[in-house]
Amino acid sequence: MTKEEVVVDKYLAGTAGMAHCIKAALIDMDGVLYDSMKNHTAAWFRMATELGIECTRDEFYAYEGMTGAATIDILFKRAYGRNASPEEAKELYARKARYFMETGEPQMMPGATRMLEVLRNAGIERVLVTGSGQHSILDRLDRDYPGIFAPDKRVTAMNVTHGKPDPEPYLKGLEFAGCGPHEAVVIENAPLGVLAGHRSGCFTIGITTGPIPRHDMEKSGADIVYGSMPEFADKLPELITAFKNRQAK
Repeated sequence: MTKEEVVVDKYLAGTAGMAHCIKAALIDMDGVLYDSMKNHTAAWFRMATELGIECTRDEFYAYEGMTGAATIDILFKRAYGRNASPEEAKELYARKARYFMETGEPQMMPGATRMLEVLRNAGIERVLVTGSGQHSILDRLDRDYPGIFAPDKRVTAMNVTHGKPDPEPYLKGLEFAGCGPHEAVVIENAPLGVLAGHRSGCFTIGITTGPIPRHDMEKSGADIVYGSMPEFADKLPELITAFKNRQAK
């Protein structure tokens, strides 16, 4: 048996009686579609250090998927023992967004176009699920990935109250897709997003496109982890086939 068949069998064993046809893929943006996490971490680090808050640049990789306000609250609790006020959070996130734009335009993630074409050719709906509200990158989707994400198939920070690791973003993605958790897969690159996908009940795929160890994604509930986006794009047809074959049994 292939690795894909083994992990699909393990997942399905815990979902007895549920539908298993993959109708939708719920896809994160930063670190999945764009190699943008280094830009985000640089912007967060610059903003935080200007406030005199002790932090490391790499720690912001671990917060990927949270809303901006939630990340700011982590910094404020550490430095001041309280959450930021709405006014503070709004001003500081705007500053972070400005610094993000100054880092330059993030590159498309190598292998992402091929991954999306595999999904489209298989008739699987694509739903964007991102904790970002960064218009500078959201506005690029139609240019960089034409015809991939319908306007009503995009979950962003503006659509949810609770960011990842809360399952709300992926539950909203399921709502937009019109399917149940056992009819969708989640594609993520960071532990909090993986945990959100796992909590939603979806088969959750982790991809190590940054410095976060694969063990951290496995610990957060990833059903399978790939070492890069090109590797995932290569193996995605086998994963889709594994689900189809199990459905046919």
